[in-house]
Amino acid sequence: MSILTIVAGMATGLLLGILGSGGSIITMPALMYLVGVAPKSAIAMSLGIVAVTASIAAVQHWRKGNVSVPVALVFSLFGAAGTFVGAKVGVVMPTFLQLGLFAVIMYLAAYRMLRPTQNAPVGAESVLSSANGAVVGQGLDVAKLMPIALHGVIVGSLTGMVGVGGGFLIVPALVLLSGLTMKQAVGTSLAVVSVQSMTGFAGYAGAVAMDYTLMGAFAAVAIAGGIVGGVISHRVPPAKLKKTFAVFLLVVASYIVFREILAV
Repeated sequence: MSILTIVAGMATGLLLGILGSGGSIITMPALMYLVGVAPKSAIAMSLGIVAVTASIAAVQHWRKGNVSVPVALVFSLFGAAGTFVGAKVGVVMPTFLQLGLFAVIMYLAAYRMLRPTQNAPVGAESVLSSANGAVVGQGLDVAKLMPIALHGVIVGSLTGMVGVGGGFLIVPALVLLSGLTMKQAVGTSLAVVSVQSMTGFAGYAGAVAMDYTLMGAFAAVAIAGGIVGGVISHRVPPAKLKKTFAVFLLVVASYIVFREILAV
């Protein structure tokens, strides 16, 4: 791998470890534009790389008590179904539509990261705590689980179609729908991302060509970054990192759009 590819792999792991998101958004363009992998193969390979990296980072957070297993199971179960279907759609979906949707998601992610954090409205805390209690085992209220399940299906479908793990959508959803703290949301998001990415990879397996040697090398570097990210996630405030990453997303998304317009 080139130096730039190694840097991209390290950045993938760091972002997953610190923010619980952002891995696929770096991995897929890196495979396409730095290594020259075909778009559909890059999508499939990025899902496999992120699945491994996120799994290891999730274990780190679980050991620190930052993974809500019941919430992760509900989100992952429905998300995996959406991801597998999305992957099958992605196999036959025109490449320019996949890349266009990928760019739109990157713009959305940048917007969410640049938007000022808003505090929950008065009275919301008790509602969120109630929802979280229902998920953890106090009755498993179906009405309170439905929004989590629905969000899982939507995010999972996007994951399968364009290779985005969806962590930047999962983290705020977990905070708002499940009442988890930010640290718990990041850890739980990693568990969900690992399951969804693995399912998406399975959906592409056998349908597109993949370089498993390159995947293994990229994943090894990303895993190292994920371990470092998991260690420093409790020590470094993510606000500045999020803003820097948002600017990076805007640049890469614009580059993808520019490339696709020139290709028309």
